[in-house]
Amino acid sequence: MRIDFTKMHGLGNDFVVLDARSQPLPPIDAALATALADRHTGIGCDQLILLEPSDTGDFRMRIFNADGSEVEACGNATRAVGLLHGEPARIETLGGVISASPSEQGISVEMGKPRLDWEAIPLAYAMDTHTMPLAWEDLANPVAVNVGNPHVIFFVDDPYAVDMARLGPLIETDPLFPERVNVNVAAVTARDAITLRVWERGTGLTRACGTGACATAIGAIERGLVDRKVTVTLPGGPLAIEWREDGEIVMTGPATESFRGSFDPADYGLTAGSTG
Repeated sequence: MRIDFTKMHGLGNDFVVLDARSQPLPPIDAALATALADRHTGIGCDQLILLEPSDTGDFRMRIFNADGSEVEACGNATRAVGLLHGEPARIETLGGVISASPSEQGISVEMGKPRLDWEAIPLAYAMDTHTMPLAWEDLANPVAVNVGNPHVIFFVDDPYAVDMARLGPLIETDPLFPERVNVNVAAVTARDAITLRVWERGTGLTRACGTGACATAIGAIERGLVDRKVTVTLPGGPLAIEWREDGEIVMTGPATESFRGSFDPADYGLTAGSTG
């Protein structure tokens, strides 16, 4: 059986999108997600996105990282899916129902309200998440924010001077974070501007991370470093983030369709649903 896919990206954070809304697909599992994500022997992507029917939204979006783990939210993928859908939509995710709609600046996504208490991050034990009394070498006193998935944010002078390839996985897998964590290093350059790099759990360094941009903006606003509307610039480009007075986070930015194709799971020595 051949399965159709759409290759998309948001500021270089790239996805293979499978659409099971109108035509059912065999079960998609971690082994197939990992095989498709491989940039040498698969299609290549940071995340595999599966669209399914939903009882609570217009459709459901499932997100598999490159290592096969399924995660709660992905802001860039939501913009890509919003572009593919072509009209305003309420999208069910493991992190809750979010909304996406076309705008003059690309796709705007209402990401929900941030969660800041330690149990919602989650952390392994109670701790002040506003200024965490911890350090991993030179990275110290981060903010922890859950925006559908967990993030820690370190404010530094120069994000590009941080050895994220070494420190990212060290922090991601620290026992403090029972569900692992996304690691952000950011520099505030103006009251409305932040420079950001992100180590994504299960994927590694990416060119952009929409939830990371949202979490970082919230952390900076909480500390009084920026105003409630801010441009977050990642290696792949800028995202506009607003934390509205009603508590809702709105992210706006571009999304792009790269190409379409099809594959046979047997090409990878697998069958869809091979591991359950």
